[in-house]
Amino acid sequence: MRNAARRGLKALARGGRAVVPSPNIWYHTDVYELENRAQDIDREIWRVLVEEAAWAGRDVLDLGCGDGFHLPEFAREAKTVIGVEPHEPLVRRARRRLDGVSNVRVLAGSAHRIPVPDASVDVVHARTAYFFGPGCEPGLRETDRILRPGGALVIVDLDATAEPYGQWMRADLPHYDPAAVENFFARNGFRCRRVATRWSFRTRTELVSVLKIEFSPEVAANAIEDVLRAGGDDGYTVPVGYRVHVREKPTGLVLPGHSSSSSVSISPRMP
Repeated sequence: MRNAARRGLKALARGGRAVVPSPNIWYHTDVYELENRAQDIDREIWRVLVEEAAWAGRDVLDLGCGDGFHLPEFAREAKTVIGVEPHEPLVRRARRRLDGVSNVRVLAGSAHRIPVPDASVDVVHARTAYFFGPGCEPGLRETDRILRPGGALVIVDLDATAEPYGQWMRADLPHYDPAAVENFFARNGFRCRRVATRWSFRTRTELVSVLKIEFSPEVAANAIEDVLRAGGDDGYTVPVGYRVHVREKPTGLVLPGHSSSSSVSISPRMP
């Protein structure tokens, strides 16, 4: 995920429109599957997502869905689910994963060009994909376009202030400013909830494989040493913090001088 953030920062530096390869899931897809399975074993992220933007009976779009790992979770209760992913091999893999699930489609597309009509979904979910702070405005505008009034954009990203993962992340991304990112989302009408959860690996081999695709060799070696030194009865477990940023699309007319992300709106009056 550190690599995801690095990729995102590069893309945002180019105006938020470039699709830059993700060096973890693009090139280490099977290892990233292990990472996905290890993440959030306490289901704290899912608990917060349900509280902030429940999707039962609604139309959901997972933006930057990768190989579709999270799509089945949404599909259990959503009316429809659309996964959008720019990397064609991952699109094919996601389609194979969801083969036979009637309420899910996987489409090729990117955050600044989402291939669905205006006002066609109720919840947009993006997890450690594209939305990394200043520069992602094109994607914010595009999600505003596809959301219905009252719908929600939910962005899940890593909390680089939460230890120990945050320490490793900051070591690899010395110019990343967590406070500046939070201020950016706050200015754009998002509320933020911090989530403390854990990654849990079945074996030492899985732990080492995942940390090696997420961090530079030096930082990965330090992270592996930290986890093994901590030990504990719960095996190979890593505390990891996340932030969940949530913004609803207004249901009324937006007042002059306010963006569509503003909470200030008025309902239209019939003549």
